[in-house]
Amino acid sequence: MAARSAENMIDTPNYRDDFPVLAQTMNGKPLAFLDTAASAQKPRAVIEAMDAVLESGYSNIHRGLYRISQDLTADFESVRAKIARFMGVKSEKEIVFTRNATESINLVAQTWGRTYLKPEDEIILTEMEHHANIVPWQLLQKEISFTIKVIPVRDDGALDLDAFETLLSEKTKLVACVQISNAFGVINPVNKLIELVRKLNPKTKVLIDGSQAIVHAPVNVTELDADFYVFTGHKLYGPTGIGVLYGKSEVLESMPPYQGGGDMIERVSFEGTTFKEPPYRFEAGTPAIVEVIGLGAAIDYVQNVGYEHITAHEAALRNYGHERLKEIDGLKLYGLGTEKTGIFSFTMDCAHPSDIGMILDQCGVAVRAGHHCCMPLMQRFGLDATVRASLGLYSNRQDIDQLVEGLHKVKDMLG
Repeated sequence: MAARSAENMIDTPNYRDDFPVLAQTMNGKPLAFLDTAASAQKPRAVIEAMDAVLESGYSNIHRGLYRISQDLTADFESVRAKIARFMGVKSEKEIVFTRNATESINLVAQTWGRTYLKPEDEIILTEMEHHANIVPWQLLQKEISFTIKVIPVRDDGALDLDAFETLLSEKTKLVACVQISNAFGVINPVNKLIELVRKLNPKTKVLIDGSQAIVHAPVNVTELDADFYVFTGHKLYGPTGIGVLYGKSEVLESMPPYQGGGDMIERVSFEGTTFKEPPYRFEAGTPAIVEVIGLGAAIDYVQNVGYEHITAHEAALRNYGHERLKEIDGLKLYGLGTEKTGIFSFTMDCAHPSDIGMILDQCGVAVRAGHHCCMPLMQRFGLDATVRASLGLYSNRQDIDQLVEGLHKVKDMLG
């Protein structure tokens, strides 16, 4: 579906009509979907692109000699090239399809990490990482016994870059950092972080988790100079089951396969097997064909809207949301002392986040309550959970007003 113009966007401050699910009600109330940081709703353009494959052009790819297989293979590989352009990547051969960002990080840990990390080495993570960028390294650490160091988070929610500089050393082999915190919405200065790494040791590898970042603003990984960059399709208005790993070509070429099976081999015999070049050596078995097509349609949709409009729209809503939430006595917002995206993470002194979430559900408001797969960050602030309301390009002022009205109901019931 064609995106609206900038002029229309000013008149209608969201793209709600492009998302069929948002026409429904929840518990008899208009659906205010404020859980986009967990998984975004899908525009009609994505749904129709996936339906078209299943209805009229589905087959397996890469190996069929018949027309629909060859046509779908071309469409599939065109999405790889599209993602490369979308990310500012030099070659589509640096784009690996995975199931999600979690699998992308596990792939790096189990191939690059298993090959190159030694017991005397150190890696650096941050205190605000999603569990997906902690647990894979801990699993590998049990086998190799390298050291994991952690960049602390300041009281305002920002990373302590002074502390980071003291953690860096010649022993540092990898720095892995989230670009935007999924729990607090804090935007990390990853350009500065990479600059500090390169200044000390250009051979140190950097992995950036861009799952939240690529949704809100353009990313050019060549300019960023990350060795690895990961994101997941379902947060970028695409389907679940599809993720992306970018790796510098020379790094991918140095890594062994992640899984074995069909479509990642050149030749198999019982005497030995030879493998395809990247990215194909990392894509064993039948891929997520329909989901890749859906991700391509999602990227088209986002680019048709334009990041400049998405950024301006979300910034205006973020400012409006902050002002409205300040009206509520006893509500505390987290991560406000630095640059942020459209995520409101908060607690109320009168109610547990789970109780808040359940009352908001009855008001038609969908939010997330919990630790957001960031338990170390919660512990840092003495929390077991927060309520998280997160914006998408389809969000509008009515959603925020409905949230605030629901929070007043929480105070009336539990305060």
